[in-house]
Amino acid sequence: NVSVMLSELGRREAALAAAEEAVTAYRTLAAKRPDAFLPDLAMSLNTVSVMLSELGRRGAALAAAEESVTAYRALAAEHPDAFLPNLAGSLNNVAIMLSEFGRREAALAAAEEAVEIRRTLAAERPDAFLPDLAASLNNLGNRLRALGRLEAALAAAEEAVTAYRSLAAQRPDAFLPDLATSLNNVYLILSQLGRREAALAASREAVQSYLALVRQYPQAFQQHLLIATRQLLKTLEALGRPPESEPIVLEVLAFLQSQQGPEGSG
Repeated sequence: NVSVMLSELGRREAALAAAEEAVTAYRTLAAKRPDAFLPDLAMSLNTVSVMLSELGRRGAALAAAEESVTAYRALAAEHPDAFLPNLAGSLNNVAIMLSEFGRREAALAAAEEAVEIRRTLAAERPDAFLPDLAASLNNLGNRLRALGRLEAALAAAEEAVTAYRSLAAQRPDAFLPDLATSLNNVYLILSQLGRREAALAASREAVQSYLALVRQYPQAFQQHLLIATRQLLKTLEALGRPPESEPIVLEVLAFLQSQQGPEGSG
C-alpha cells in the first residue's frame, strides 16, 4: 500500500523499494504456506513489474511479470474461478513487454492465451469481462500486425471494435476512448492492406468518436482528434476526394474555430 501511495506522489524509486520489500516478505511466506500467500506474492510481483517498467528497467520488469504469470498459472490450475482473470491480465502484460524486446512470436503466444481465457470468461459473464476481452483483442491485433499477419490482425481489431461499440453504447464516458483507439487500429491495418474505402469508414468513425470526447474533455483528447483528422484527410487525398466531401471534417474545423474565440478567427 505504501508503494502505491509513493508511486502516486511520483516517488518512483521509493515506491519500487517498498514493493520489492513486499515481494521479499511474500516470497518467504509463500515458500512455507503457498495456499495462503502465493496470491499475494503474484500480486506484488505484478506491482513491481509495473514500477520497474516505469523506471525503464525493462528486463527486470519482464522477469517479475513472467514470475507473476507462473504463480497465477499454478493458482488458476487449482482455483480457475478465482485466478483465471489474474492469469489473463498478467499474460497481457507479458505480451506487451516481450514485444518491446522484439520477441514477437513469444509475445503473440502470450497474447493469444490471454484472449482465449478472457473469451471464456466473457462468454459466462460479459458484464464483468467483455472490457478485458476487448483490451486483449486489441493487444492481439497489435502483436499479429507486428508479425505482418494483417488479415488475422484485422479480425482481432474488428472484434475489439464490436465489443467496445457495445460497451460505449451503454457507458460512453468509460468506453468511448477505447472505441476510438480500436477504430484507429482498424484504420491502420486496413490502410496497410490497401483497402481505402473501408479505411475511410473506420477513420470517419474514429474522428466522430474523438470529436464527441473533445466536446466533453478538450484538454485530454484534442491531440487525438487532430491526429485522427489528419489521417482522415490523408485517406481522402489518396481516394482523390476533397476534404469538404466529408461533413465530419467541416464539423471538426467549425469546432476548433469555435474554441479559438474572437482572437483566433481568420
